[in-house]
Amino acid sequence: MAAQPLAAQPLVSVVIPARDEGERIAAVLVRLDAVLRRPAEVLVVVDSAADPTVAAVEATAASQPRVRCLVNGYDAGPAGAIRFGMDRASAPVIAVTMADGSDDLRQIDDLAALVEDGAVVAAASRYAPGGHRVGGPLVKSALSRLAGTSLQLLARPGTSDATNSFKAYSAEFVRAAGVDSRQGFCVGLELTAKARRLGLGVAEIPTRWHERESGQSAFRLLRWLPSYLRWYLFCFGRPLTFEELAARRPGTRRWPGARRQPGELRG
Repeated sequence: MAAQPLAAQPLVSVVIPARDEGERIAAVLVRLDAVLRRPAEVLVVVDSAADPTVAAVEATAASQPRVRCLVNGYDAGPAGAIRFGMDRASAPVIAVTMADGSDDLRQIDDLAALVEDGAVVAAASRYAPGGHRVGGPLVKSALSRLAGTSLQLLARPGTSDATNSFKAYSAEFVRAAGVDSRQGFCVGLELTAKARRLGLGVAEIPTRWHERESGQSAFRLLRWLPSYLRWYLFCFGRPLTFEELAARRPGTRRWPGARRQPGELRG
């Protein structure tokens, strides 16, 4: 497929945190270019300019002008990389996917469409009917499923896979709610929990997730578990207004698109 020129105003910004992926990232970017239908920008975020991922991304960008490589200026690690990419996204929809090819990239357009239809968070769920998780460490898989399904049963956030990073967001919502996570891949759970407390729409579609075929995962279960637990429990609090959320997080402005009142959950 011929490379598509970068639109003057992309409709979706795809943020990909990456570390030590090297040439593996090239295959993911080629696949993404083949399936992404919307005008888009693709932001690959690394922690260091010396990361071998950089050369592979720059080589790919020569034929895919919508691809850019950014060096993370925030905290090192996936949370900082995702935050950094989100802050530099120019589209009204931000999608986050992994650099290891585990996500079904064909679904980015579907997730973006849910956001365009009014959801502030659109989740690809491994645990919704029709979803699948293939491979991965047994303990990690069991905890992920337990967290997602129990949260949906008890707190009703709108998705049975709140911990999955493969999501799309309203950029306006992200900037108004803010991202507090500083460790791991907690951003997806955090923003889902905030949408739940604010009474805003969360939607999901089933997805098929595959464990990476090569390279080493950056996931650190024991180190990041307290951060995941924090946002899991946050989901159970009383409804909040944007003003109350801002009071908890100084510097956050009200989201002008917030028309629904707290408690009016969708999905």
